[in-house]
Amino acid sequence: MARKGQGRRGWLWRVLGALVLVGVIAGGWFWWSLRDWRPAESAYPDQGVEVGAADGEVNFRTIAAIGGSFAYLDASGGERAKDAAFVRNLARAREAGLQVGAVHRFDPCLKADGQSANFVTMVPRSADMLPPAIALAGTAENCPTPVSEAAVESELMTFINQVERHSGKPVILKVYPEFEAAYGVSAKLERQLWVVRTRFEPGYTVRPWMLWSANEGLMTEAASEPLEWVVVRP
Repeated sequence: MARKGQGRRGWLWRVLGALVLVGVIAGGWFWWSLRDWRPAESAYPDQGVEVGAADGEVNFRTIAAIGGSFAYLDASGGERAKDAAFVRNLARAREAGLQVGAVHRFDPCLKADGQSANFVTMVPRSADMLPPAIALAGTAENCPTPVSEAAVESELMTFINQVERHSGKPVILKVYPEFEAAYGVSAKLERQLWVVRTRFEPGYTVRPWMLWSANEGLMTEAASEPLEWVVVRP
């Protein structure tokens, strides 16, 4: 009887091992397929990238050649962070004929005034710039000094107003799932939305999105590092 039980356990382990191997192979194939996946241009004719200093040297002419028509460039974050590549990327993206916009990463722990001053010193007011985007990722949960939900929303609205006065255009809110879950901004603020999820269209905002980061790690000929590929809702 013991030998029979051992035989059954051996068979079970072999089946489990095979299932694990299949899962590993499927996961590896899925990851590999995402390296160069982009939504079809027939479905999303207007496509582009978000680029920052962490992406290294980017050839914006190649971005244009592979179907990109715009580039959002990381510009600033919080009160002091400035993207070291913003000025260079702005000039090169324009030279490549791309439409260009700027991104500020909003810090919910900080007041609006310092953050808007940081953005304004980095981003020129120009009629040919795309609407500025505000990246809303981290929440106030880990702030050094506690910040209430109402305070975060108030400072964000103040920041939005200040940036819009500078740019002359309504901002776009790049809302990440954790920020949306904490503050529900897609239902409270009437601004265009930018959502993030690789491969599968997200559904975490109340209102429809305008921009979608469809692949956060697209490998292209334009850079040695993977880039964040963005599409516009038709």
